[in-house]
Amino acid sequence: MTQYQQCCEQLQRQPKMWLITGVAGFIGSNLLETLLKLNQHVVGLDNFSTGFQHNLDEVQASVLPEQWENFKFIQGDIRSLEDCRTACANVDYVLHQAALGSVPRSIADPIATNASNIDGFLNMLVAAKEAKVQNFVYAASSSTYGDHPALPKQEPNIGNPLSPYAVTKYVNELYANVFQRCYGFNSIGLRYFNIFGKRQTPEGAYAAVIPKWTAAMIQNQPVYINGDGSTSRDFNYIDNAVQANVLAATTENTAALNQIYNVAVGGRTDLNQLFAMLTDTLAKNHVNYTQTAIYRDFRAGDVRHSQADISKIATLLGYVPAFDIAQGIEQAMPWYVQHLKHTAQ
Repeated sequence: MTQYQQCCEQLQRQPKMWLITGVAGFIGSNLLETLLKLNQHVVGLDNFSTGFQHNLDEVQASVLPEQWENFKFIQGDIRSLEDCRTACANVDYVLHQAALGSVPRSIADPIATNASNIDGFLNMLVAAKEAKVQNFVYAASSSTYGDHPALPKQEPNIGNPLSPYAVTKYVNELYANVFQRCYGFNSIGLRYFNIFGKRQTPEGAYAAVIPKWTAAMIQNQPVYINGDGSTSRDFNYIDNAVQANVLAATTENTAALNQIYNVAVGGRTDLNQLFAMLTDTLAKNHVNYTQTAIYRDFRAGDVRHSQADISKIATLLGYVPAFDIAQGIEQAMPWYVQHLKHTAQ
């Protein structure tokens, strides 16, 4: 039995009170679904700036009525300290996912990115500290590695940030460290590497590559590759990220606290390989895409290559990714085919 399986069994025996910020978003709603199915009590905070009511509706449809009754939703904003305080009341664990994501969005609007990702993060730290939550887990980002050339990426070795988004995510780590030093407040940061899976929107200019391409292919529309297709990423299925959050929040290993961890698979897939993989998996789901990809300029602020060393999170938290990219795409594709047929591009 894995550490994660043991953790889930323990939670079912002794349910806790959780707060998920950004609960109506992609990662937040998947966390919510898992925790409710484990019979946990969950408070969710969201302002619907990038999250959606239909994500919450889908979670409700996937759990038992008595499990849904364990969920309390607060429509509020992390940029409001009072909203954060209200949400943190009587909470054991915080899973802070709320943020304005996307490198291109941050380049287009650095002020809004700063307000959500730094001001909002600080509000959440203050509120969680005041509420004396047991552990504060937050979404960090692989963008923090910036222009550091070494692969695989190891947590202590970061370079210069390449976007306002990367700056905000690094500042989160600095604030979390200072709160431990100044106030003795424990936290854990999870540097996500290209999470994908169900309920990840393909809509808009800042959509992630896997849902965006998949929606285009399902609708037989063109797929655009930024650069020559050699750009590579450590794509990570959502269930692996959920596992990392639960392990981080519940850890009893004091050496694991106040650390930063890569959350990934530890592999590398370039965009040309990804295009072929999506085409093949769609065909298995009775969607045949015959167009060739269209190449265009590299995107500003993008890191060319990314791959994680996951030995630290494996050692200190017992994290073992249950899905590689191929397995994750196979898991996600039926949802994509069902939900993305009529998505606007």
